[in-house]
Amino acid sequence: MRIGYPCINTTIGCKSGRTFRLKSYSEDRLIETIENNLACLDEILRFNLRYKLLFFRITSDLIPFGSHPICRLNWQRHFRKQLKAIGDFIMCNNMRISMHPDQFTVINSVDESVSERSVRELAYHAEVLDSMGLGTSARIQIHVGGVYRDREKSRKRFVRRFESLDERIKRRLVVENDDKCYGLNDCIQIHSATGIPVLFDLFHHEINNSGETIPEAFELFTKTWKKRDGLPMVDYSSQQSGKRQGKHAETLDLDQFRNFLEVTRSFDYDLMLEIKDKEQSALKAVKIASQDHRFSAMF
Repeated sequence: MRIGYPCINTTIGCKSGRTFRLKSYSEDRLIETIENNLACLDEILRFNLRYKLLFFRITSDLIPFGSHPICRLNWQRHFRKQLKAIGDFIMCNNMRISMHPDQFTVINSVDESVSERSVRELAYHAEVLDSMGLGTSARIQIHVGGVYRDREKSRKRFVRRFESLDERIKRRLVVENDDKCYGLNDCIQIHSATGIPVLFDLFHHEINNSGETIPEAFELFTKTWKKRDGLPMVDYSSQQSGKRQGKHAETLDLDQFRNFLEVTRSFDYDLMLEIKDKEQSALKAVKIASQDHRFSAMF
């Protein structure tokens, strides 16, 4: 079990997702920003290794405008050495990486232009991971998308669009259950049609489910992962007390987390903490998990 957090480290004082407005675009500014982002990502990963945080979600803004037509820079070649060095560091230290395009990446959209932009965005994410030389356990997670008044038809549209994707994208995609439209059973059906692994979001499942207990859900989604995919991936969060349903917790509830580890003790997986205070909660989780054989086996 690797434990990690997404995108931003609040301790070290730099951001690997710095960007700028489109109207301010210039190639010089793009190069300067990417240099900063890659240097910060390297710093974050070194921090993570020091504190046994071996799972990290790289920000989609690592390469600003990476999927936009305005970007003519061959950033893959320009930053080849830096990207490869980061990838080597990740692999040499048995770390794991994921990426998560934003909510506007919807391949099952009824709007063809939205679908086309989404494919370009996925191609960019795959190119980042490929440029680092990472294997197929480095994953890009997406949601199924919209229902568009016809769930079955929209689900089939996702399958059709997925099958038409370039293999460099398909080999990295995982589909995640969401808290409104497509629950775990929908994702399992999509897996049956495509072979795409299912990333399980615990918090989303607590809001949107078909009555499955957590062990039952784990029994279902872990079977969608093959050895070449790496360990199954889990997103973990909980409800922020007193806030609207679906609001992620500000910090880790230690008792809830201990209970989660206990009820899932018979499963192996890598765990991404989607908690607002980022690495602060991940460090608490590592301390709790230090007695868990799944986590301690990594060290």
